[in-house]
Amino acid sequence: MTNRYETRFSQLKASGEKAFIPFTLLGWPNRRNSLQIIQAMIESGAAALELGLAFSDPIADGPTIQKAAFETLASGFKVSDALELIREVRKIDEQIPIGLLVYYNMVLAKGPEQFFAGVAEAGVDGVLIADLPVESADELQDAARKAGVEMIFIVSPLTDEHRLAQILQHAGAFLYLVSRLGITGVQERYDSHLKAIVASVHKTSHLPVCVGFGVSTPEQAHSMLELGADGVITGSRIIEIVSETGSEFNLQNLKDYLNSMVNSVQLTAVD
Repeated sequence: MTNRYETRFSQLKASGEKAFIPFTLLGWPNRRNSLQIIQAMIESGAAALELGLAFSDPIADGPTIQKAAFETLASGFKVSDALELIREVRKIDEQIPIGLLVYYNMVLAKGPEQFFAGVAEAGVDGVLIADLPVESADELQDAARKAGVEMIFIVSPLTDEHRLAQILQHAGAFLYLVSRLGITGVQERYDSHLKAIVASVHKTSHLPVCVGFGVSTPEQAHSMLELGADGVITGSRIIEIVSETGSEFNLQNLKDYLNSMVNSVQLTAVD
């Protein structure tokens, strides 16, 4: 069975396009608005979705996403509610790849087989476990494969050839390349050696490379794609834009932003 990621990235490659992958937390700022945010992402032309499960100790996330996670947990929104929300997303778009960002404890709490079977049934295509070292991936790989779920892994500027080879034994969907060391957030400058990292990954693997952590403007997205990346991932800026509307939820600013990011990706593909 062909994974939705494989289908989508093959389509993009055939047409010379790049991927814009927006992120949001499931259930934030509330269930109804969360679905509206995700629908706006789909309507903007996002190539795939990255959706997070709120966790009490999101060590890979910066203050913006951490605050949203705490608010979501405080509202009583549960994992079962998140899976139901994903089912609603699947009714909107059956073909868009959906990745889930989680933490290891959330998988262990359910048990790997039950966790992966549950997310697959809801319509998830890939799972990125932010704090899972590749050395511990073996114990989850069978459960993921049985459910038909790809395991997504992070590579960084410090990932050497040996570790990259280990990651590629387990990785599916795409490789998530962090543009810098640290946590997610808005970033203004990038290391010039990212181009070499992207080239190295492409030489070693058939998997697409998507860059995240601090990619928040069309200009930054354009720069990452010009370095050879197959796509960009944006999260913190999306949460910020929604937060700026305050208690009066207004999607227009978010829609304008999403459209600007998609346009930047498309312009890069044309260049």
